[in-house]
Amino acid sequence: MFNGKTIFIAGHARLPQGMAAKSVFETLTITAEVDAKYGVILEASCTLATEHGREFIGRVLKGTSLNEGVDNAIESIQSYYRGKATNALIAALKDLDLHFQQIKSGEKPKQQKLEL
Repeated sequence: MFNGKTIFIAGHARLPQGMAAKSVFETLTITAEVDAKYGVILEASCTLATEHGREFIGRVLKGTSLNEGVDNAIESIQSYYRGKATNALIAALKDLDLHFQQIKSGEKPKQQKLEL
């Protein structure tokens, strides 16, 4: 049962050419369930093509406090993920963080048009 103590946020970025996921998705999406009070990512997933890749990114992001920023998570992605989607993962994470910061500040989210 939903308790209202978490929020679900998604961040998006364009995928580079030559990725398996690009045949299914035009964009990479990172989704996260975040503790509303502390900003900690409780669970995360993404639209990488393989289940293993999705689970790996979920483990990398789990425990990240968006209240403290995403720099450490970005460093972890750069250090431990060796694939073509590195820049897209980072951009999607920054977009997710932007949405969290907007929610936290009470700002209405801006609708962004993705160029495909």
